[in-house]
Amino acid sequence: MDVKDIIGRNEIRIRVKRTGMYQVLTFSIKKVPLGDTYFVELYTKKVLDLSELKRVANETGLPVEAENSRAFPEGKGATDFIGMLG
Repeated sequence: MDVKDIIGRNEIRIRVKRTGMYQVLTFSIKKVPLGDTYFVELYTKKVLDLSELKRVANETGLPVEAENSRAFPEGKGATDFIGMLG
């Protein structure tokens, strides 16, 4: 699934490793303010290890935020995701 498909669906279910067990979590699309604009990311209210957040970010191609931290796909930052909702 590519980035535009994920954004169009507004949420995606992803298998993650959490507290030593695999679980399927729902990540929603979230708009994050950045100056006078915003960038988009996947968001979950759950707590995830940073290594797992990085894995999900690299697999989906979108930034990922959990309750405890945020990860970007390798080599990208917030400005790479500005205006992706239109």
